[in-house]
Amino acid sequence: MHGSEQKDGVHSTPEEDPRPKFWPRVLGSMAIVGFCVGMMIGRVTQPEPVELQRIEELPTGLALWFNEEPAVQGDVVDGAIVLHLGSAGQPWKGQLSMDGKVARWRVERAKKGLVLTLLAARPLQGDWRTAEVDGQWRLEVSLREQ
Repeated sequence: MHGSEQKDGVHSTPEEDPRPKFWPRVLGSMAIVGFCVGMMIGRVTQPEPVELQRIEELPTGLALWFNEEPAVQGDVVDGAIVLHLGSAGQPWKGQLSMDGKVARWRVERAKKGLVLTLLAARPLQGDWRTAEVDGQWRLEVSLREQ
């Protein structure tokens, strides 16, 4: 059996190297710098979020203005028009007069964006389309009674 006793003035196990070990520090520093550079590149290349800026009432519907083109999915549910908008924004509500009749509208926050609901006493039908106007995107919702 070998022990750590001295034989001929030499230990059987080598002594610890007194020099500091820089390799773990270098790897850690490289990881931190790489993470920071990646975060900066991600922030620069990230597209601007779509945001609802304002709503205008039209004689036959609504015009919603966005800073970028929104993703729009719409449906008519029991005479109410429901549009799912892939954007951020504030909740709004109001009413518009359509041929002497009132239609109420509401913008609410949902899990993935906003939901625009248009409701009247009689069933509604509608069309919606987006267009770019002067660097902004306009979603125009045209309403009519069924």
